[in-house]
Amino acid sequence: MTFSDIFKSSFLENISSISIFDMILTIILSFGIGLFIFLVYKKTYRGVMYSAGFGTTLIALTMITSIVILAVTSNVVLSLGMVGALSIVRFRTAIKDPLDIAFLFWSIGAGIILAAGMIPLAIIGSICIGIILLVFVNKKSNTHPYIVVLRCTNHDAEIKIKEFLAKTVTRSTIKSKSAVKGAVELNIEVRLKDDDTDFINILSEMPGVNSAAIVSYNGDYMG
Repeated sequence: MTFSDIFKSSFLENISSISIFDMILTIILSFGIGLFIFLVYKKTYRGVMYSAGFGTTLIALTMITSIVILAVTSNVVLSLGMVGALSIVRFRTAIKDPLDIAFLFWSIGAGIILAAGMIPLAIIGSICIGIILLVFVNKKSNTHPYIVVLRCTNHDAEIKIKEFLAKTVTRSTIKSKSAVKGAVELNIEVRLKDDDTDFINILSEMPGVNSAAIVSYNGDYMG
């Protein structure tokens, strides 16, 4: 057995079975789908602080997944090695919004389907998912709950606030109340009429009210 025979194995022969055209096509399409996922994420983001790094991660994740699956499908030895490598990787990043999990699975799924050769399914499926997310996530609802945070001086001001909210909003429920000498703080859940938040300006100018703010449940500051 010569030195060249040692390195002449089915491992290297199977790697060469992937054509350059397939590699380039997979990389280009995975980048395009990843960019589409990133744009949908940017349009549907509802949090307070937008993370550009997470959006870039979606693009990279789609490309990395497609490249890894393309390599795994070409060789059994690579697939076993990849399983062992991924088994020792621990991800510690906290997911703040459940919708972010959907985008992560979307990126991984698109990369897997694309590398498996199901290009029409990857493209058409991504377009359908993107349209659904754009329609439903950005859909406004008049019954969306908000929390009104109020600080007033005494019990009389609290009564006036409750009477005003009863006439202004669809429904109001006190979630918490704290009182110290000369100050009362209220957290009230409200359902708005026509999603109009102008009433908070009137509340802040009422006698006995020190401050007023409104916050939505999904983390968007509205005050």
